[in-house]
Amino acid sequence: MASLTIRDFDEGLKAKLRVRAAEHGRSMEAEVRAILASALTKPAPGPGMGSRIRQRFDGVDELAFEPPRRVEQPRAVELPE
Repeated sequence: MASLTIRDFDEGLKAKLRVRAAEHGRSMEAEVRAILASALTKPAPGPGMGSRIRQRFDGVDELAFEPPRRVEQPRAVELPE
């Protein structure tokens, strides 16, 4: 496996990395690998959520759905002071 060296690493970041690694029960090197893998892994290809919703309801007659009747008059929003 390839080796990576990081020079001039900020001591504050190094301390945060040490704490984060300890929280996850990993070595600092393993934590860096996990962070890099998470940051650089591309999401799975495919349609997004909006496209999937559109596909699911494609072909449904929108006039077949009757909206509920409004029984109250709309009122203004009351914001806290």
